[in-house]
Amino acid sequence: MKICLACSGGGHLDELLNIRSAYESHPHYYVTFERPNSAELSKTRRVQFVECPSRNLLKTIRNFIQSWKILRRENPQVVISTGADAALATCLLAKLTGKKVIFIESMARAQDLSLSGKIIYPFADLFIVQWKELTARYPKAVFGGCIYGS
Repeated sequence: MKICLACSGGGHLDELLNIRSAYESHPHYYVTFERPNSAELSKTRRVQFVECPSRNLLKTIRNFIQSWKILRRENPQVVISTGADAALATCLLAKLTGKKVIFIESMARAQDLSLSGKIIYPFADLFIVQWKELTARYPKAVFGGCIYGS
């Protein structure tokens, strides 16, 4: 089973790296934008860089095109994401092509979902939150506990 790990750089990538024991025994690669921690990761792991959309239409279109090319070339069975804008295209395109999508909401989201979480929530095959209180508002969500620093 090949796994795509899609997220924005920075803290979202840090959260994905905190659960690497769950995926490191499978073939995997990362889709993110370039930041210090993702550039460092690319020295030892397979990292595909995409445009950071930053709520800019042209950058969002570029991100979709890049994400589509990567998804077609890599052909993962599962996409795991901790979100934000850089990962949205990968998650949406993965679902449209019949792949499984697992979304882990950010530790920083204790009372409401992030924008990417709200977009992905309806179609995620597994939606994990790190705050138990969110399961009352989002019944499809599964409480997974804190992954930051684990």
